[in-house]
Amino acid sequence: MNNKRIAYVNGQIVLETEAKISINDMGFLYGDAVFDTTRTFGGKIFRLQQHLDRFFQSLKYMRIDPLMTKDEMSAITMEVLERNLPLLGDNEDYWVSQRVSRGVRQDLGLGGLSDPTVVIETFPLPLKQRASLYKDGLQLVTPSVRRTPPESQSPRVKVHNYINIIQADLEVKSQNPDASALMLDVNGNLCEGHGANIFLVKGGEIFTPHEQYILAGISRQATIDLAHELGIRVTEKNLDLYDAYTADEIFVTSTSYCICPVASVNGLKPEHKNLPGPVTKRLTDAYSGMVGIDIVGQYLKNL
Repeated sequence: MNNKRIAYVNGQIVLETEAKISINDMGFLYGDAVFDTTRTFGGKIFRLQQHLDRFFQSLKYMRIDPLMTKDEMSAITMEVLERNLPLLGDNEDYWVSQRVSRGVRQDLGLGGLSDPTVVIETFPLPLKQRASLYKDGLQLVTPSVRRTPPESQSPRVKVHNYINIIQADLEVKSQNPDASALMLDVNGNLCEGHGANIFLVKGGEIFTPHEQYILAGISRQATIDLAHELGIRVTEKNLDLYDAYTADEIFVTSTSYCICPVASVNGLKPEHKNLPGPVTKRLTDAYSGMVGIDIVGQYLKNL
């Protein structure tokens, strides 16, 4: 196992290439599963306990009992990561994920299921594929597909069913393969992208959508905390496309991006044409200091 990644699957450590789940697994059949993902910085895991807190809240929302404690899942996560760390190259890092489905279908309906399926795995971050975004910025486009509203399913829960977000990205990329989707909620307010939270800067202040309508990322909260430490005011409020079109700076946060500048929304550029803008730069520098590596430099080395 020294030359291939391993994963934890239902009580066993196996080669990732040999990991298997049933074709009758509820996660495969219906997206009836929950997951969470953090990352490493220089091989060190980022805020695992906060990610597991959110993970177990998602499990509670979905009424899935993983049949293990948070401490047990933390210990297994660290074992999987530590056994895979020697496979990382220079300047590389991992996504680290926990996944739990409701189990394997044994008859119709939700009765007669097996124990939940539990998977813990790592995957290399797409540093090379995303490196240019830190030089040129993200291009965001709003699709016709709206984000699932809380009345239908809470967007605050991190479930396997990403079809709503995938449809949005497919629509956007059919028009511009280099762009990413910035979804609106059903009221026309800015919402989020595929695993990315949106922030606007105007007059030296930062604005971001309310948590009720988004999956509030751990990286999002880390950025808000850093802004407070830097004396920058952050306000959660309803934001629409007018706010995006007239913003001084725009950036997104996510587990892998950390903080990434936005070059345009529907073709319109922020007031600060040079990327990143001054507020985004201060936050990015502070984020790098917090995690102990140059997050922008890690990406740019892959250009």
